[in-house]
Amino acid sequence: MKLVISSLLLALLAIFAAAAVEPKHQVIISYPKDTPASIMEDAKKAIIEAGGFITHEYHLITAIAATVPAKILDTIQAAGAGHNVLIEEDGEVSINAHGALN
Repeated sequence: MKLVISSLLLALLAIFAAAAVEPKHQVIISYPKDTPASIMEDAKKAIIEAGGFITHEYHLITAIAATVPAKILDTIQAAGAGHNVLIEEDGEVSINAHGALN
């Protein structure tokens, strides 16, 4: 009986541990036009290795949209520091300002 209870508790602990995944952020990571392609490739590789994913690659600007764990943002910022990397929260933008002055 003790073995069954211990097994159930261990299974529940594993389920809760799996559910405690770090939240991910939607970001746009952009670089100046003259940034080497290798810098962008390194950022994409770091995102994927950290458990994030690329949601869009922009072609008119040197940028990617991605869903990333917060822990990788500092790494990308540091790796692109010499190239003026800009990391912005991705989100919906509207010209309708709710709560604006009437």
